[in-house]
Amino acid sequence: MALRKVSNKPGSEKAWHWFTIFLLFFFAVLMFIPFLWLLTSSFKTQNQIFQYPPSWIPNPFRPGNYVRALTYKPFALYFRNSMIIATLNVIAVVFTASFCAYGFARIRFKGREFWFGVVMATLFLPYTILIVPNFLIFTKLGWVNTFLPLTVPLFFGGGAFNIFLLRQFFRTIPEELADAARIDGCTEFGIYWRIFLPLAKPALITVGIFTFLAAWNDLLGPIIYLRSPDKFTVAAGLASFRSQTDISWDLQLAAATAMTVPVILLFFFTQRYFIKGIVMTGLKG
Repeated sequence: MALRKVSNKPGSEKAWHWFTIFLLFFFAVLMFIPFLWLLTSSFKTQNQIFQYPPSWIPNPFRPGNYVRALTYKPFALYFRNSMIIATLNVIAVVFTASFCAYGFARIRFKGREFWFGVVMATLFLPYTILIVPNFLIFTKLGWVNTFLPLTVPLFFGGGAFNIFLLRQFFRTIPEELADAARIDGCTEFGIYWRIFLPLAKPALITVGIFTFLAAWNDLLGPIIYLRSPDKFTVAAGLASFRSQTDISWDLQLAAATAMTVPVILLFFFTQRYFIKGIVMTGLKG
């Protein structure tokens, strides 16, 4: 009976393995359907987009929607503005959040856990309740209609979630490495800069991807602080397709599809580091 039980175990594990693959494939297809509809609709006419029952194959096939969409609005300028803001945000978050995370993970000081709890409590503050006070502050500083409100705040801490993510990763690094560096006369900043940052490359890339996506997709910030069309980001540019009387859905869908390409390429080339960073940040509580 014992031999029979052992012999049945590989079969059940194989069945569970294929069942897991089926579930993953099913949900992957389910998540891909909206993007597939976006892609196919970007080649349709305006009337065909809303026809019922819906047609997945464009007829007529209109690749000219992309040319019209990207020339109807100055998307090259919007793309540049979004890249400037996103790049500055990534630089700010990677360095300031990692610096704060190192302090909470490795430097012992009075009240460390309390202050870390205070930082984590800021995650419960919705962004919308800070819009009015932030807008008043930036107005007094004369920063409205500039990129400063969308970039400068991230140079002060980098965000609670990013601090938490990097702190978890830093705690997985053996303390012996830091102790050996201290014996050799290395300062705390030297340990952070020369040892922890190089080892934290997967986590830093993960944080950088999250930050880039947040900046690239941000709509609320640009429409609040930016006034001039020449300072619009990609998200604000897509919103400008809408007018009080008409919405060019065919052009808007084509522009939206084109603007997802940088995000897809970013994840395609960094997915190995992204997955590694997510896994390793959960190894130690």
